[in-house]
Amino acid sequence: MMQFGVPKETVPGEARVATTPDVVKKLVGKGLAVLVERGAGDAAGYHDDAYQQAGATLTDAAGALGADIVAKVRKPSTDEIAALKQGAVYLGLLETCEDDGTQAALLAKHIQVVQLERIPRTSRAQSMDILSSQANIAGYRAVIEAAAHYGRFFPLMMTSAGSAKPARVVVLGAGVAGLQAIATARRLGADVHAYDVRPETKEQIESLGAKAIELDLGESGAGEGGYAKELSDQAKAKQQQLLADELAKAHVIVTTALIPCRPAPVLVPEEVVERMREGSVIVDLAAANGGNCPLTEKDAVVVKHGVTLVGHTNYPSMVPGDASAFFAGNIANLLGIMLDNGDDGPVLKDLDEDDITQAALLRAE
Repeated sequence: MMQFGVPKETVPGEARVATTPDVVKKLVGKGLAVLVERGAGDAAGYHDDAYQQAGATLTDAAGALGADIVAKVRKPSTDEIAALKQGAVYLGLLETCEDDGTQAALLAKHIQVVQLERIPRTSRAQSMDILSSQANIAGYRAVIEAAAHYGRFFPLMMTSAGSAKPARVVVLGAGVAGLQAIATARRLGADVHAYDVRPETKEQIESLGAKAIELDLGESGAGEGGYAKELSDQAKAKQQQLLADELAKAHVIVTTALIPCRPAPVLVPEEVVERMREGSVIVDLAAANGGNCPLTEKDAVVVKHGVTLVGHTNYPSMVPGDASAFFAGNIANLLGIMLDNGDDGPVLKDLDEDDITQAALLRAE
């Protein structure tokens, strides 16, 4: 019987798990033997007894990592790669912008690696798109963090003691995270404005009840696969100049502008922070790539020029229950195109025969 293994995450602060009891039940029903490391789901609120009741077998790290198919949330460590079975299938985020030997170590063991960050953004692959499902959670949680650090109300408040105007929130970037941030801030009653270098996002921004900030940069930032591309130096300078006045009026700024494997573009320079009202908040979702604001400090919350800058880098882990459920659902859908029904249970297909797994397969350069 083909085994599907889920080890406990070992990166400090990571609370997610790659599968949940609900998904385990479905996988067992399809004939997979599911091996879950003891305690793997504790931080996300999924405990061992729930996995057992769903049909999983509890094991240690070696048992989970030794399965035919292994799924993890975060990049495998050297020890975890050593524990993988020769020729196994590995599903996970490799976080491979920098070559640290992870890819070579996996290929040396003839592991078939499906890099989850390389799942194409197509209609058919949407249910497997882990980057989008987790970015959705990040956009939501970013606004919750902003509201927690902002010392005033988000909505218009009218009481017998007086009234308060709604917070002016500016969201930079209208990708998956940005659109969810817009929607969440609107639900909290804020006056929301948003900007994206891709002109086609205007309709999406306005459909959520926000106001689109339009700037004439002389070029488009629309890239391939639904992602933004890097602007020219001239367009970047013009963007900063035109954005500055809009940003200085904001009470809360949520920045989401990321270009895969490139330093984050500077959208909120220090001179803009200096102009913002004391007590304002900037939540910088690009903190891991240097930040859209150069004053942001990775994995820290700091106050500079009277403005609170939030630089957390793992927002989905702050909502671990739902983030794990979304992740597990994406994995289950991916397994649906990877496996066929054989006489003795599921069998692995040729991963090069499907356009989704073909695009995501790790290959030697």
